[in-house]
Amino acid sequence: MDGADYGVLAAAWAGTAAASLSSDTAFVQSMLDVEAAWVQVQAEAGLCSAEDAQAVDQVASVERYDLRLLASRTPDGANALIPLLGMMRELLAHDNAPASASTALHRGATSQDIIDTALMLVLAKTVAQTQADLRSTADGLAGLAQAHRQTLCIARSLTQHALPTTFGWKAASWLSAVLDAEKQLETASLQLRLQWGGAVGTLASLEQFLADKKSAETSSRQLSSRLAERLGLQDPVAPWHTNRMPILQLGSALGAVIAALGTFGADVLTASRPEVGELSEQREAGKGGSSAMPQKQNPVRSVLLRNAAFASPGLLSTLFTAAGTAVDERPDGGWHAEWSALRELARLAVGAAFHGSFLANGLNVNLEAIGRNLALGGDAVLSERLASVLAPLVPGGKPAIQALVRHSLNEDASLFELLRKEIPEEDLSDDALRELFDPAGYLGAADRFTETILAEYSARKELWQSQN
Repeated sequence: MDGADYGVLAAAWAGTAAASLSSDTAFVQSMLDVEAAWVQVQAEAGLCSAEDAQAVDQVASVERYDLRLLASRTPDGANALIPLLGMMRELLAHDNAPASASTALHRGATSQDIIDTALMLVLAKTVAQTQADLRSTADGLAGLAQAHRQTLCIARSLTQHALPTTFGWKAASWLSAVLDAEKQLETASLQLRLQWGGAVGTLASLEQFLADKKSAETSSRQLSSRLAERLGLQDPVAPWHTNRMPILQLGSALGAVIAALGTFGADVLTASRPEVGELSEQREAGKGGSSAMPQKQNPVRSVLLRNAAFASPGLLSTLFTAAGTAVDERPDGGWHAEWSALRELARLAVGAAFHGSFLANGLNVNLEAIGRNLALGGDAVLSERLASVLAPLVPGGKPAIQALVRHSLNEDASLFELLRKEIPEEDLSDDALRELFDPAGYLGAADRFTETILAEYSARKELWQSQN
């Protein structure tokens, strides 16, 4: 057994791209990539030889390391970079690399520089994957919103039948949240920045080295800028060792993605209950079965969206607590607590976006059930409209109409007939009264709102396409 984390107890992201993009292997490779890139930057600036850079590059392959051994040594220095550096130098010696290669390795840097930057590299890949699947989710929801702009359904408030609406507007509401989350994630992706500050965020060791080399043509600022460019990260204005805002912004954006998709999943779960039956997940071979009940078809993708939504708040709390209690020039435990929380948030976001995409693009809409459930509310679902329009025509106004509504519900009496007795026909004809009971006439601005969200989606999609 290799001790790897395959996600056996993490159904929301197991089997998705998150498993490989954010694995221990991926993280260690990212640390190696940072160290190798830094020596390459030094070589290009004439601060070490090309042979040094090549030698470090040769040992910067995760396949050459025993990750179980690395993990066992991690508690010795409270982070994985310290033992990894020792293992890299052992491999350099094994490869008969120049002694100068070992000296150039990690020059002027500190563990936090490498670990924070490596996490940014891992996040860059997970954020990109999340964005791709989130945009696919938006495509599916936009299709539902457009197709069902005229599909009448019941809106629910506090679990109860409330007023008529359209399923198109319901889908557009899900879409609106997904678009907001996608934009927040894109903004947060600008916080994927290099961390480079040395032992206490002053780059003192690197500055001293450059001074000793009398390297007037190369500054630490230029070197860190070149490193950021090589790694594909934002060039920081300054180190952010105890300024954890980049972590909070990224974590919050990932949490927003999970929350938006969680709401979508929760609504589908409710609507897919057999007694409601308005929605159902697409049947997929090997998915949704029960270990004990052959007749069941479980809405597993919706369940996984809800799973992620339940799990993420605690992880966000860890990030905010760590950021709010960071001390001195290196947090004493708070920084360490971020690592697993941030990675798990990224994994949940990747998994949720993946399952959300499948759900949105394969959701089955049961028009018969939607119509049946709308009819279950009877005439009472138009009571708000009736009270507003008919108050001037009924003695006692709105309170009297509300009493008639309660009477119709308690006695299973026709609200139309009760109102007909109270309103003279010369004041309101039968046809005019019946028209007030038509749910299609009391949708307010639902279609306008749907059109607004669809227009926002179209504009956003044009931007996505221009970026490709």
